Amino acid sequence: MRTFMKIRISLPVVALLAVWASEFAVAQTKPNPGSDVILGLEAKWNAAYGRGGIATMNSLLADDFIITVEDGSTLSKSGYIAHYGDSTVHVEISEMSDLRVRMHGKTAVVTGAYHEKGTSKGKPYEYRDRFTDVWMNTNGTWQVIASHYSIPARE
Repeated sequence: MRTFMKIRISLPVVALLAVWASEFAVAQTKPNPGSDVILGLEAKWNAAYGRGGIATMNSLLADDFIITVEDGSTLSKSGYIAHYGDSTVHVEISEMSDLRVRMHGKTAVVTGAYHEKGTSKGKPYEYRDRFTDVWMNTNGTWQVIASHYSIPARE
């Protein structure tokens, strides 16, 4: 009798766990429409950066935006726009790859690889970085609030 009761109680528990696990697996494979919006905004920001589109960058960056660049220094929104709106910087290549978006309610975290090549004050430069961008939706508008770029360790 006791064995029968254990089996009787265990079967619903196992069935419930199986249903939960299958729903969790399906949820993990469904594309999140918010991710597409964020990827579009990343592309818009990258295009504006490449052509010095100050108005677009201004609309995409939160007022308290901060970026940490490869050498560890930080720039505010105004510092970033002034630096990258500089007419002596000419971006030839600005491309992102390996993009991944993680949605957390009204916050999105984007990670990826970044490659940039160009000239600054007549001198050539080239970066190959990893980056993390943090976007927040405030009053229905997505803006990037923080960004961090780092140089990958050599293998």
